[in-house]
Amino acid sequence: MSSHVSQKIAERGAIKKIGVVGMGYVGIPAAMLFADVVQFEKVYGFQRESATSGYKIEMLNRGESPLKGEEPGLEDLIEKVVDAGKFECTSDFSRIAELDAVTLSIQTPFLNKRDLLPNFSALKEGLKNVGRYLRPGMLVVLESTVTPGTTAGFAREILEKESGLTAGTDFALAHAPERVMVGRLLRNLREHDRIVGGIDEASTLRATELYSPILTTGKVIPMSATAAEVTKTTENTFRDLQIAAMNELALYCEAMGINVYDVRTGVDSLKGEGITRAMLWPGAGVGGHCLTKDTYHLERGVQVLGKDLLDYPAGEPSLYVLARHVNDFMPVHMLNLTRQGLKRVGKQLSGARIALLGWAFIANSDDARDPPSEPFREQAITAGARVVVHDPWVRSVPGVEIEHDLSRVLSQADAVVIFTGHSQYRSLDPLTVKKLCETSRPVIVDGRNVIDPDAFIRNGFVYKGIGRGDKNGHPLAE
Repeated sequence: MSSHVSQKIAERGAIKKIGVVGMGYVGIPAAMLFADVVQFEKVYGFQRESATSGYKIEMLNRGESPLKGEEPGLEDLIEKVVDAGKFECTSDFSRIAELDAVTLSIQTPFLNKRDLLPNFSALKEGLKNVGRYLRPGMLVVLESTVTPGTTAGFAREILEKESGLTAGTDFALAHAPERVMVGRLLRNLREHDRIVGGIDEASTLRATELYSPILTTGKVIPMSATAAEVTKTTENTFRDLQIAAMNELALYCEAMGINVYDVRTGVDSLKGEGITRAMLWPGAGVGGHCLTKDTYHLERGVQVLGKDLLDYPAGEPSLYVLARHVNDFMPVHMLNLTRQGLKRVGKQLSGARIALLGWAFIANSDDARDPPSEPFREQAITAGARVVVHDPWVRSVPGVEIEHDLSRVLSQADAVVIFTGHSQYRSLDPLTVKKLCETSRPVIVDGRNVIDPDAFIRNGFVYKGIGRGDKNGHPLAE
């Protein structure tokens, strides 16, 4: 089969025109980097004309970035490639027929994480749109994080059904997962090694041809499509596991009355040959589209592909899923700390006004996908609290009022709860905050270790912090 598709690829020639389906945090920077490559003639970004995201088409075609927050170089690069006529955003999927390669960067959430049921509806729609206009010799690459087995499974089936062509014979098919973090999208795409897994050798080679020109220090690491899928889900599962280990340690340190950051510094100080530790940071919870669900993609993959073959301790839960549960618990712990802080000043959660600082899941970004602030807000409201939300970057969230005036949010607050490490919150002044709260003893709960506990305690605050067992029971200042 590979020799046949190799012939079709040779007849088509070098990759000149590229399409990127999905104009989000991955698709936009990837499309701009492709468009900035000299040998690529044209890049089309495909975006549905939906009520929630259709606005991106006009913005991108004006040379403006729909992504807010700090993304070094992205706005300038968009303007550059648009002015050069090398990038165009469109909702006309028929343009795919003109292309040599198409990538899909579409979200893959879960309908039900407990039953391991992913919601692939958006991805399937994207695959159908590509399949309808697929032509011989073209390359299709899934960049979306998916359940292992997806590329060679239903993705291949959909593309073949819609096109009437055969993967590996008429067109190339690969998985090349993105490996980016919001706030450093361009840098990550250029510098990180790129995992490329084709359904056959010819597909891997063609995908390598696509990605190599945008890499600077990064290199291509070839493997099978399924191995690439497992690589991506494992990366995020391990990071989630490492965060959970620190969050659990933070809970332990709180219970034992010590500072988790002292312990972290001590453990991290041991260096030497054969010593490998990844001491991440504890916090108010894990958010974003990736870490919150990729563990479940990995779990589902082994259940689908390794059914009846997995050798594992009988009756024991998955270590990875347990880590997910620990991280999901952290917003609950933040609510418990808020309740405890209010109790110290003779107040209850019911009836309290809470200033929730930070809706985005990551600092200095507008990425509000699956933030830990969301379950905290819901549970606080259920408990009878009034919650007002501030975020300097997030413009709007369905069903949640986001206030951009920090003073208004802090006004008459009984408790100030920090969920995101935005730079603005690192410079909070205790006297200013206290004056705005208009109470002699406000509560402050730091979920990201961004404020100086002693400064707030000296100025009459009741302080609570993740992993700060050394401070959480502090004497009240006179």
